[in-house]
Amino acid sequence: MASDDMKRIEKDGDLRVFIQNIESLEDGSLKFNFQFMVLGECVKVAVVCEKTDRNGEYTVNYEGDNRVLLSETDYKLYITFHLRNMRNGTETNVLALYGRVPDLSPSFLERFEKVCRKYGLGPQNILSLSDQNDCCKYKK
Repeated sequence: MASDDMKRIEKDGDLRVFIQNIESLEDGSLKFNFQFMVLGECVKVAVVCEKTDRNGEYTVNYEGDNRVLLSETDYKLYITFHLRNMRNGTETNVLALYGRVPDLSPSFLERFEKVCRKYGLGPQNILSLSDQNDCCKYKK
């Protein structure tokens, strides 16, 4: 995950989410099932991102107004999203790489870094969250 406002994706950040799955709905919208920590508790949330008229673009109201853009995917193994969050007149950009396997190969990470650079985000803006999901310890 990468952002131009690191505190929003660091521990306890409001945009630090751990996707469990993504479901394509009949109307073309996307349903995200994710979890995150709130006051030390693991919270599961389902959010529907409404499809817009633009291909690969969705909107959702979560911690502000958001545009979610499908940046790239192979539809089998990985997907990269670009989230543009507008809250109180401030724009925050977040890029997220999600894989169907716990650890994607280095080539996927290198590709993600390249996408991040396209948005002006360098290595200092990237956090690996693959081993930081505190909610995993609560799974049964």
